[in-house]
Amino acid sequence: MEYRFDKYGNKISVIGYGCMRFTQKAGKIDIDKAEKEIMTAFNNGVNYYDTAYIYPGSEAALGEILERNKIRDQVKIATKLPQYMIKSVESAEKCFNEELKRLKTDHIDYYFMHMLTDVKSWERLKELGVLDWLNDKKAKGQIKQVGFSYHGNSDMFCKLIDANDWDFCMIQYNYLDEHSQAGRKGLEYASNKGLPVMIMEPLRGGRLVNNLPEKAKKLFEEYEIKRTPAEWSFRWLWSQKEVTCVLSGMNSIEMVEANCKAASTSKVGEYTEKDQELLKQVIASINEKMKVGCTGCGYCMPCPKNVDIPGTFSAYNKRYTDGWFTGMKEYVMCTLLRKDATSASNCVECGKCEGHCPQKIEIRKELKNAQKTLETPIYKVASKFVKWFMKY
Repeated sequence: MEYRFDKYGNKISVIGYGCMRFTQKAGKIDIDKAEKEIMTAFNNGVNYYDTAYIYPGSEAALGEILERNKIRDQVKIATKLPQYMIKSVESAEKCFNEELKRLKTDHIDYYFMHMLTDVKSWERLKELGVLDWLNDKKAKGQIKQVGFSYHGNSDMFCKLIDANDWDFCMIQYNYLDEHSQAGRKGLEYASNKGLPVMIMEPLRGGRLVNNLPEKAKKLFEEYEIKRTPAEWSFRWLWSQKEVTCVLSGMNSIEMVEANCKAASTSKVGEYTEKDQELLKQVIASINEKMKVGCTGCGYCMPCPKNVDIPGTFSAYNKRYTDGWFTGMKEYVMCTLLRKDATSASNCVECGKCEGHCPQKIEIRKELKNAQKTLETPIYKVASKFVKWFMKY
């Protein structure tokens, strides 16, 4: 197994076990199957296991498996505080104690602020006293390191990086999202600040394996180097020195063994220009259904009316390339799960953005199209709920 290092010199396996997708049996996690898969990963050198408070049954299953096999002290546990549910230090304490109980441990190695979406959300937590509470937990050894996971654009991600002395962070990143969400810009910014960067959605929720167009599959099959689509995705990430650990929601022994084998031979800088050109062709075949040719560069930002233009176009495109649910989920996350909404409907058509767009996109026109597609009755109901939730 290849390892990289966190901020304090601790070894982290380049592949981490994402514990959100354990196999279900009769409505519950099949813990015996999960145990075999986790122990296969452990025996192949995986030492980073990622779960969260809101993943049903996940923390308890992981805690049970680690205790059964007496390996708690040989692995790193990463879990997450549902910061969007926290209304006081007391509620944070309650969640944290429940997580310790579920995980059968007295400390958390990597503690995330789950889905931190903007600086205002972090400021709200600080006003509640959460930062002081976290520092107290660190002083007592109950939390070793504190970071955050993020869905949103690169500019806000960079602002969040600067808003606190974080120990690590996690972003969605893959060869299809190189210039959307936090993207390469965010990855490099965090790394240059000395932060380890954990990667989620390396396969875009399976999109880069199970739903590739036939043209993309053929490109991979005919290339001189034979790799599975999953291995192409993982190795693209591991080739970048700024990537610390890539999560994989492994739910079969075969998947665990294949991913660990690839991880064990991965190297920084291994992708050649020819390999990169292949991926460009694959991306082009995937993006044939894209509606807007936005690269996510962010030159159109900031918007005077707080519209998340790159985030909106990314969600709009995913609505057509990845399906309705994926597009809507991303749009809700990038526009509503913030202190102030960043929806396309905020646009007043001032046109400031269009003067800065290198792609010469008719942004005002495309924002209207995105609004019609994405701001459905379901979205409007979600908007009212989020406003109420943020208020209370």
